Amino acid sequence: MAKKKLYFNSRTIHGGQQPDKAYGSVMPPVYFTSTYAQEKPGTHLGYEYSRSHNPTRSALEASLANIESGAHALAFASGMAAIDAVIKLLKPGDEVVSTNDLYGGTYRIFDKMFAAYGITFHFVPMGDMGAVEKHINTNTKLLWVETPTNPLMQVIDIKAMAALAEAHKLLLAVDNTFASPYLQRPLELGADIVMHSATKYLGGHSDVVLGSLVVNDTDLANRLAFIQNASGAVPGPMDAFLVLRGIKTLHVRMQRHCENGRAVAEFLAQHPNIQKVYWPGFETHPNHEVAKAQMDDFGGMISFVHKDNSLEKAVAIVSSLQVFTLAESLGGVESLAGHPASMTHASIPKEKREKTGVTDGLIRLSVGIEDSKDLIVDLTQALS
Repeated sequence: MAKKKLYFNSRTIHGGQQPDKAYGSVMPPVYFTSTYAQEKPGTHLGYEYSRSHNPTRSALEASLANIESGAHALAFASGMAAIDAVIKLLKPGDEVVSTNDLYGGTYRIFDKMFAAYGITFHFVPMGDMGAVEKHINTNTKLLWVETPTNPLMQVIDIKAMAALAEAHKLLLAVDNTFASPYLQRPLELGADIVMHSATKYLGGHSDVVLGSLVVNDTDLANRLAFIQNASGAVPGPMDAFLVLRGIKTLHVRMQRHCENGRAVAEFLAQHPNIQKVYWPGFETHPNHEVAKAQMDDFGGMISFVHKDNSLEKAVAIVSSLQVFTLAESLGGVESLAGHPASMTHASIPKEKREKTGVTDGLIRLSVGIEDSKDLIVDLTQALS
């Protein structure tokens, strides 16, 4: 009898998983091994060398594929290693159209590394379909979408991008890190590749660095698996175990991230000293209707600008927080605050950064799962 498809909350726990065949272990063992015994050359139990495959990593990849509604998943040593693998699908002369409001590390690997190998990148406001189409030509091979964007929370219409990609025979890759599959599943909306920095919401506890790609097409999966194995930027078994453990509580954590995100966003929006709040749950937020259509909630990522909008004021605020921790990264159970201009987006030239709205006064919050009242008290004292 066919197995019933589970709802998402159950898939985070059971999706793609089965008890270990050796002893029935409910959680997959952490296979600390580099190599595997073979009966004779080429005859083995499916594993030869842990750069190529590892049972703990296989369990994680099965879970990742399931929660993203994909057929194949690949785990990498970091989100940047996953992005690196996607761009290695291309060759000199190819072109990529990318979101202009983009994580600084993604911009850096595009502009400072792969551009040197003859790949051209166009950074455009992807809420404007005309601006995207204007940069598509016969050399274009990939649309790279980040949604919600980092750090201005722009929401890009994935279905519209998928239709555009199909019309021009392009690959569509979506960085789903800010939303997580709890809030949106880009493959269901027509994307070809979903990328995660699993360091963030999937791991969820700020204790591991890992990246992933999820796809449906088998040929594409095989091409990426070749790159994964040949380049070797794979996670160790303990890292795979930690992210798999984190995924099992993704749904309950994301519920609280969303609840607290709403409370903090509404507090900031009503504060007399705040000039602007970026959070897709507001009806006044650009692309709010797109967010409502393709996301199940609006998440815990928020950016804001004090009415002073200066570097000095932003630094004073983030340095005064006591419950929020001033740190890189996001998506952990603890609330974090960051200053994009000097931290996550420092690799983007100031004039390009400010043109998209990432000013020296912008502050980004990753709202955790603490009591929202404590977070609001902390922000109140820091803003005073």
